[in-house]
Amino acid sequence: MYKFYLLLLLNILIGFSVDGANKLRIACVGSDLTIGVGVVTRERNAWPAQLGTMLGPGYQVMNFGKKEATFLEGFSNSYVGSLEYQQALASRPDIVFIEMGYDDCNIQRRSSMDMLSSQYEALVVRFKSLPSRPRVVLLSPLPIFLSDSAFGYNTRIEKLVCPLIQRVAYAEKVEIINLYPLFVDSGAMFPDKVHPSSFGAHMIARRLYEHITSGGSQSVNVFSSLPEDRLVSNFYGYECASFNYNGSDCKIVKPRKVAVGKPWIWRARFWGHEPQTDIALLERGYHVVFCDVAELFGNKEAIERWNRFYALMQKCGLAKSGALEAMSRGGVYAYNWALANPGKVACIYADAPVLDLLSWPGQRRASDAAQPWQDFKNAYGLSEAQALEFKGSPFYRAEEVAALGFNMLHVVGDDDQVVPVSQNTLPFAQRVKAAGGNIEVIHKPGIGHHPHSLKNPTPIVDFILRATGHKLNSAALSYPGFEYSSGVGKTD
Repeated sequence: MYKFYLLLLLNILIGFSVDGANKLRIACVGSDLTIGVGVVTRERNAWPAQLGTMLGPGYQVMNFGKKEATFLEGFSNSYVGSLEYQQALASRPDIVFIEMGYDDCNIQRRSSMDMLSSQYEALVVRFKSLPSRPRVVLLSPLPIFLSDSAFGYNTRIEKLVCPLIQRVAYAEKVEIINLYPLFVDSGAMFPDKVHPSSFGAHMIARRLYEHITSGGSQSVNVFSSLPEDRLVSNFYGYECASFNYNGSDCKIVKPRKVAVGKPWIWRARFWGHEPQTDIALLERGYHVVFCDVAELFGNKEAIERWNRFYALMQKCGLAKSGALEAMSRGGVYAYNWALANPGKVACIYADAPVLDLLSWPGQRRASDAAQPWQDFKNAYGLSEAQALEFKGSPFYRAEEVAALGFNMLHVVGDDDQVVPVSQNTLPFAQRVKAAGGNIEVIHKPGIGHHPHSLKNPTPIVDFILRATGHKLNSAALSYPGFEYSSGVGKTD
């Protein structure tokens, strides 16, 4: 009887109503970020409130944030055992967002960091086990822009807490959204260098709105079509199957929820390097695939191996056309395969790409690229003299590439001395555009060949989403009114 009255009281406290009975119920569990510390008029502008406005009347978004909460037990501000925790458990949620980790980096709690993983996982299991069987979605913390304080190092957020959350997501097979990279270049959005403003809360709400409304299926299992001797491991919170297929080492990572149409991105080379774009697309329901063709430099054998791997991806049920991701020498691999396979490429994202093998490794063959130059000659069966006249690189087929009709995005460091932009992307892009093709170039002033990608991969991700028909139409979103504007000082 006591439990009955306790649950009844909790139901009243969190505002249950007959009107909300048929709504999809979203429980927002968390600490400062969830409750809206640092946000003006947080009752209207904290990210759960903005998410509710965006989603509209078919949803009930409930804020169970607790200031300075930790998921570690045994501390005065532990989330477990708090009223907010009990309210969240009693809320009959269909979806649970869990945002914690900021206060678990507090310097006073570092002696207990070895307990973080088990206690965070226990929190996740408790919500997964609720009678309503909700979708549980883990949110990574945001960056901290303080150099150091009792609050904690930002490096502990990036190097300890974010990977911990990814490990728990993998172990418990729950969804995860990595918010950290979305804010790494937005320090001005954090007035106190720790908590985001109303606009930051809006960015979070918009990302979660996209996640909720994107559709898709959780029942697709492409692994069933792969060789039985595959090895499954953790790729940033997702299941990655590694296997050998027709002599090539291959990988496929599956999302927790597969997007409509089963889209995918195919990494051409350097598996796992600067993976932020891959991770962001996994969150959005894309598969990430890889077939290693080693140092074949896009020759006939490489194309044939990829053709067989593509046939396997079709057997797995993935979309007919996919996005190609080409870093460095992967540019030759991706473009050569695209030229041999019209209609099978939705777009190409190329990062500091090699487009002319005479530029690299050709111009560096007497120094640090001596072995790649020899590998290139072996791959094509060329003598030294023949290699110096080689015109089989995609650089010389720019007009043919343009005629294939897919969109291209190149990200380049303007100070790249290894794969000079002036010998690769710039003249290639000029010829593609002159031939009527669609190519965009993002320049990184003062950056060399490394680091690849962008710390915040949003421009790359948005490009791929648009090219594959999955970009959110933000014009259709509802926005908070005066309160949201007042959160950044506007009064009109």
